[in-house]
Amino acid sequence: MAEDNKDQKTEEPSSKRITDSEEKGNFAHSREVNSSFVLLAALLGFMITGEQSTRNLMGSWHTMIAEAGTLQLTYEELYNVTANSMQGFVRIVGPFLVLIMFGGVLSNLIQIGGLRFSTHPLIPKFSKLSPLKGFGRIFSKNTVMELFKSLFKVGIITTLSYFTIKSHWEEIPPLMGLGVGQILSFMGFVALEIIFQILLMMIFLSLLDLAFQRFTYRENLRMTKQEVKEERKETDGNPQIKQRIRTAQMEMARKRMMAAVPDADVVVTNPTHISIAIKYDPEKTSAPAVVAKGVGPIAMRIREIAKEHGVPLVEDKPLARTLHKTVEIGQLIPASLYKAVAEILAYVYKLKNFS
Repeated sequence: MAEDNKDQKTEEPSSKRITDSEEKGNFAHSREVNSSFVLLAALLGFMITGEQSTRNLMGSWHTMIAEAGTLQLTYEELYNVTANSMQGFVRIVGPFLVLIMFGGVLSNLIQIGGLRFSTHPLIPKFSKLSPLKGFGRIFSKNTVMELFKSLFKVGIITTLSYFTIKSHWEEIPPLMGLGVGQILSFMGFVALEIIFQILLMMIFLSLLDLAFQRFTYRENLRMTKQEVKEERKETDGNPQIKQRIRTAQMEMARKRMMAAVPDADVVVTNPTHISIAIKYDPEKTSAPAVVAKGVGPIAMRIREIAKEHGVPLVEDKPLARTLHKTVEIGQLIPASLYKAVAEILAYVYKLKNFS
């Protein structure tokens, strides 16, 4: 059944589905990218603070050896030795830890596109307490894939380290006659070379893994045609409900339009099926405005209301058609029609004066 459902997921994930997944804390995330950034941070740490860390380490050793003969194992002396050792450890290791932490945070920010918070992963899931599901996760396809990737990385790192050390093998015997500082310097140089080669390999692997993780992420979010339809209904609303809302809105607009007909100055008609109600209020508008219009039954209803309230009806086929096509309800008459409308309004005002 799972395979059948997977085969039915033929549609690309929608933006809403991706957003919902990200809000739950699920992102296309590669651990190899994190490892590359951490390794780069470690390499920068060696290059920037390696020499100073070596001096601090040698200074700590010198102090411990120099004070070893005069050290008395009292509580106060033991506290001082412990405190000094911790301070030396922080001075040596602290910069590396800060850079590594910064590299790890930066890699996650880049992958997920900024700082994002989600409380969904913190919600307790009692299904995780099931031993059967626990064994299923341990022996899942993703776990096996991660195991093979880890073994592959260990193999490559071991191989690179071996060949790097082998290339410096002849330089090791002469170290017997050198000082501690020179030996540490040589070890640091070899370590930097190994880290740099591993970093190049990790960058290549992280790019491949990131592309694979993004592909897998989108594949897991693919949707069936039914899911697409249901999501569209949720997003856009049920078509039947939308139609009812649209019908109700149109009915309300029609009622408002009909309520404006009694206040119109004239209704221009096409004798067959068009009615245009026009009102001109010089104190409010610079030109006459269309307050109602319609065709068919609506046009007939406009004429009935106009007759009931004594609004004159004037037949003008070309003008009625032009107004219906070019002017919306509430809009002013365009300048090109001023003359034609003015003639009709003058005629209407003259009739009112005679009456």
